[in-house]
Amino acid sequence: MGNCIRAWRSSSAGFAAIHGMLLTPNPTNVCFACGGANARGMKLTFEQDDANRRIRGSFRLGAEYQGGTDFIHGGIIALLLDEAMGKVNRFRQVRAVTAELTIEYLKPVPVEKDLVVEAYEVEKNGRNLFHAGEIRDASGQVLARGRGRFVELNRAANPEGSAVQSPRAV
Repeated sequence: MGNCIRAWRSSSAGFAAIHGMLLTPNPTNVCFACGGANARGMKLTFEQDDANRRIRGSFRLGAEYQGGTDFIHGGIIALLLDEAMGKVNRFRQVRAVTAELTIEYLKPVPVEKDLVVEAYEVEKNGRNLFHAGEIRDASGQVLARGRGRFVELNRAANPEGSAVQSPRAV
């Protein structure tokens, strides 16, 4: 049985041509959240809004992602916010990893309802990138909010993407 995640777009069909690009699952990436090569993964798709420097995803998550009956599991909520905030690093064209993640669970996030995840950069300080994000329902009510600190990987010591410096060493 496949995963039960349905992506929908609240924006016009020409979003990518006007605002940015559609970030679809890479068929060679095994990331649980956004990779296309993970059979059990979520295969999330996001929109990159270059004009406003925001990442957005529109989803309807199925019951297999629930914790309590009819509500999305808190870990999946954290995953959605972490993934959206992580994609904000694309605006700086850097590879960065999550060093800290804080989630505020404001209201239960229901299964089988339209959700919007949006993330943006708040600040940059050296190799530290600070991002924020939120999950809203179809009416625009904020259900969860997140803040993250992402650390740019050391390119000089890691030109090929092999050995990386620990995010704690900042």
